[in-house]
Amino acid sequence: MADVEMASYNSVVAPTGIFLEDYEDFFENGALALHLVGADGTILLANQAELDMLGYSADEYVGRKISEFHADVDAISEMLTRLAAGEKLIRFPSRMLAKDGTVKDVEITSSALFRDGEFINTRCFTTDVSEIVRARRQVGRKDEETHRILEALPAAIYTTDAQGKITYFNRAAAELAGREPIVGEDEWCVTYRLFTADGQPLPHEECPMAIALKENRPVRGVEAMAQRPDGSMFPFLPFPTPMQNEDGDLVGAVNMLVDISDRKLAESNQRVFLDELNHRVKNNMTMLYALIRSAERESNSVDARAVLGDAAQRVGAMAAAQQVLYTEHDRTGVDARDFVRAVCDSARQGFSKDVTVHVEVDAGYLLNEVTMPLALVLNELLTNAAKHGCDDSGRCEIWISLMRADGEYVLTVRDRGPGFDFTDTGRRSSGTGLISGLVRQLRGSFSVAPGRGATCTVRFPEQSYN
Repeated sequence: MADVEMASYNSVVAPTGIFLEDYEDFFENGALALHLVGADGTILLANQAELDMLGYSADEYVGRKISEFHADVDAISEMLTRLAAGEKLIRFPSRMLAKDGTVKDVEITSSALFRDGEFINTRCFTTDVSEIVRARRQVGRKDEETHRILEALPAAIYTTDAQGKITYFNRAAAELAGREPIVGEDEWCVTYRLFTADGQPLPHEECPMAIALKENRPVRGVEAMAQRPDGSMFPFLPFPTPMQNEDGDLVGAVNMLVDISDRKLAESNQRVFLDELNHRVKNNMTMLYALIRSAERESNSVDARAVLGDAAQRVGAMAAAQQVLYTEHDRTGVDARDFVRAVCDSARQGFSKDVTVHVEVDAGYLLNEVTMPLALVLNELLTNAAKHGCDDSGRCEIWISLMRADGEYVLTVRDRGPGFDFTDTGRRSSGTGLISGLVRQLRGSFSVAPGRGATCTVRFPEQSYN
């Protein structure tokens, strides 16, 4: 061992009986990459873990300037300067050059050895974090893709953390609110002032988004009024939805604000207004569907394409349900048979020609408030059956049934696949997790029959929204 820091261990026996050769063995054969650098920047010692990490032999590495192996000259210069000043570095980020020409992202923890005030050498632990850095970059790229999609949407969308602080808003949200929200400072909503639908002041901490976060549940069907800084008012419908992490803990919420000024202005002619509103929503959903499909096609990430594909399927189901609502003369509900067939036809667009769907409906009538969550539930069950319900030849038959009896609706989706255990997949699968949340919104229940040929059953009360 070189005559540096290790020399202080010559002829010393530790109280535990550990000799110098034990320290040498620890240095040379330890799992952590270690090296010592002299005051002039020369590599004095390096263990096998460090040599293996960079791919050099001891002759190619030890005895040379450490700066030769760093991609960022300024970084290693800063490290040596700070160490010489007596500072200890903890997980200092840098990039090192491997023998094969690759650049490794590393974190270096180091301190200096001084004798009589003289800088003798550094003691450096090097951790290869290349995989972590690459993963962070991939997440960053996905976040950027999502950011571009949200910015392109015509809907006003914003997010908060679990405490209600604004964490993001798109351009449509700022334009609707008539102000530039302050990220990290504004709470609960991007609007300037809030009022109830009948004009009473509504504190932000009591707004629908605040309720969604405090009670950890989506809030729907609540109308409110907002005032812009210039004094103008607009009525809107919020759609706050809590977001949970993998453990089910609340981490924030997302909200979409839908301006309903046109409806208010047209209250004297409700039928004409509802036609116009439904037409606009249908077009917005169609536009949203096209934007998501476009993003799916342009994405280079397999995971992102899968997520965007699922999102497009769900928006398509909602658009199909909205189309039925738009064409109905009765504004309070829809014909169940037309509704189910519309959702199935929308879902079929994403299936192969080997998927056959049989539909049987004897439910008569569905309230408007039921249609959107039910459309998403049916889409998820259909998509799952098309993915996992095929036989060995690749053919898939799916049977859809919606019946009404004894004061409740019963939706069943059956296929010939191997079946699955809902208990095991409920939290880890975004599809089944979504179904559970939507079924709760319907105040219903969801079950999966065990055994081959999955049969999924959703039951919900006939008068859920009356």
